[in-house]
Amino acid sequence: MSRAGFATRPGAAERWVKAGDGAALPVTTGFTARLTIDVTPAMRRHLKRAALEQNVSVADMLRALFAREFPLSGESHE
Repeated sequence: MSRAGFATRPGAAERWVKAGDGAALPVTTGFTARLTIDVTPAMRRHLKRAALEQNVSVADMLRALFAREFPLSGESHE
């Protein structure tokens, strides 16, 4: 079984970026897109500790970080 194309990006970058963005779904569905990143065990511990100190989940802490660092200009934050 071939996995060719499994991790390749499509030719149209904008289409690739927007794929699965949930824009066509109603807000009430609670749709979220999963993002997976690789971090070292030490970074994972650091993130978990920081989230615990802020009394938030790691996911919520990172969403806030992304919103601050990469503001959506002209788009909603849904």
